[in-house]
Amino acid sequence: MKPLLCKAGQQLREMIDDAYPDRDRKSDGWIADARHQKAGTSDHIPSKIDGYVRALDIDANLDSRANTSAYLADQIRECAKKDKRIKYVIHLGKIASAKSFWRFRPYSGINRHDKHIHISFTKKGDENGSWFEIPMLGAGNENN
Repeated sequence: MKPLLCKAGQQLREMIDDAYPDRDRKSDGWIADARHQKAGTSDHIPSKIDGYVRALDIDANLDSRANTSAYLADQIRECAKKDKRIKYVIHLGKIASAKSFWRFRPYSGINRHDKHIHISFTKKGDENGSWFEIPMLGAGNENN
């Protein structure tokens, strides 16, 4: 079975690419590398049932302004309060999920995710590639 990034992940990546066309993509990724495979629990590992990958990494270097990635991670967190396709967000040593009522709390994993924003998706994002309501990515503009 060929791995496939869930449609929610595809949509979010496309929205970020449209908003930041010149962004750095060095730390982008979605498919598990050997380190993720060894851990065995990452959302970057394709589902054995349907092949969906339910995680996306977006390079933190979006543009020349400081803290842009922190603002984007925060807006994804805010969106996730209503959008049940998002499972959790990790960036700069903090994680937000429904477990913490979508408040950022310290993240104790091996990777602080300083060089990228990690977004994990629920199964609801497998086939749902609808628009995300994220202001930094165009939500609320009349041109959507």
